[in-house]
Amino acid sequence: MTGPVSGEQRPGLHGERTRLAWVRTAVTMAGSGVAAAGISVRQDLPALAVLFAAAALAGAVLLLRTGVRHRRLERALRQGRPLDDRMDARIAWAGALAVAAAALVMVLAPAL
Repeated sequence: MTGPVSGEQRPGLHGERTRLAWVRTAVTMAGSGVAAAGISVRQDLPALAVLFAAAALAGAVLLLRTGVRHRRLERALRQGRPLDDRMDARIAWAGALAVAAAALVMVLAPAL
């Protein structure tokens, strides 16, 4: 196969796959956080509910930022510039830490 006729290289589907991976991560984090927070409230465990709600909020923020991030990624790929996604990685990390802390509290709570 030959390349594009116009001479401009297309970035391919790398950006689309990355965007879909971020969407899956964000939806999973938000949905799981909401569900776990609801269960925690019903079990009268407010500390867990707060941690799981923080994870849900992190997922919601990531989901809202997905469109902006995708446009920046496409622009960076076309211009051959690196893309700085440290903020999104930090948000995802904070959500994952909230889930880990809540899971730890959930495991250790019955032992106390």
